[in-house]
Amino acid sequence: MFYLLNILIQMKIILNNSDLSKTLGPFNGIGFVPTMGGIHEGHISLIKRSIKTNKKTIVSIFVNPKQFNNVKDFNSYPANIKKDLAILKKIKKLDFVYIPRFKDVYENKKISKIKIEKKYRILCAKYRKGHFEGVLDVMNRLTKLIKPNKIFMGKKDFQQLFLVKKFIENKFNTKVIGCKTIRSKNKLALSSRNFLFKQHELSDVEKISKNFLNLKNKIKYTKNINQFLQKTKKDFERFFDIKIEYLENRDINNLSISNEYHKSKIFLAYYYKSVRLIDNF
Repeated sequence: MFYLLNILIQMKIILNNSDLSKTLGPFNGIGFVPTMGGIHEGHISLIKRSIKTNKKTIVSIFVNPKQFNNVKDFNSYPANIKKDLAILKKIKKLDFVYIPRFKDVYENKKISKIKIEKKYRILCAKYRKGHFEGVLDVMNRLTKLIKPNKIFMGKKDFQQLFLVKKFIENKFNTKVIGCKTIRSKNKLALSSRNFLFKQHELSDVEKISKNFLNLKNKIKYTKNINQFLQKTKKDFERFFDIKIEYLENRDINNLSISNEYHKSKIFLAYYYKSVRLIDNF
C-alpha cells in the first residue's frame, strides 16, 4: 500500500488495532462512519454530518465477509481502496480512516451468540439468512474498538439502521444517528452496488426507481395498501423484467405490517440482472 504515503497529512490512515488505540486514545467526542468501501455521495454526506457535530471523525473501510449470505455477492462487491482514499482525502477536516484486516476486527474469535428476534426476521432478514447477525456482530466489534460517541448510518437500509440502533444503544454509551437517503438527480438511491452497472443498465434502474417512488403518492388514499402493493409487485415484475423479493408497507417504529399511510414506509428489495437493490420511501 505504498500509495497511502501520498495521502494528505491531516487525514491519518490507521491499519491495525495497536495504532487505532494509540491514535484515538487522547480523544473523546468521536464520530464514526462505518463503510464497506465503494465510497459515494451518500457516504460523504454521513461524514460531513459527523464532522459538523463531533470533535473527531473516523471512517472505517472493511468488507465484512460475515454479513454476506452469498459467496458470489461477497466476491463481486465493488471494493477499490485506492479510489476510496482518493475521494476521502478531499473531505476537509476528516481526521482518520481505519482499514483493518480481518484478524484486527475478529481478533476475539469467540463465536457470536447474537440472534435476531423472530418478529424482526422480515424483509432482508427473511431473504438473507445470517446477514443481520453478521452486521450486528461486526458493529459490536468495531464499536468496542473505536468507542465512538456517535455512529452515523444512512436510512437507505432502514432495517439495518433500526436493528443496529436498537442493539448498540442498548449495549454502549453511543448514539446511532440515522441520516437521510441521498439520491441521484434521477432519484435512484445511491449505493456502492450501483457501480456494478453499465451505463445503459443504470439508466434502466433509474427509470424503475422513479416508478417505485411514485407508489408513495398512489397509496395515500388506498384502503388496503399491502393488497395494492402485492398486485403492483406482479405488474412491475412483468413490465420491468425484474425479480422483487418484497414490496411492503411497514410501520417505521416497529417494522410491523401497516395499512396506514402516515408513520410508515414502503420497503423494497429486487434484483435487476444479478444485482440486488433495496430502497424505502
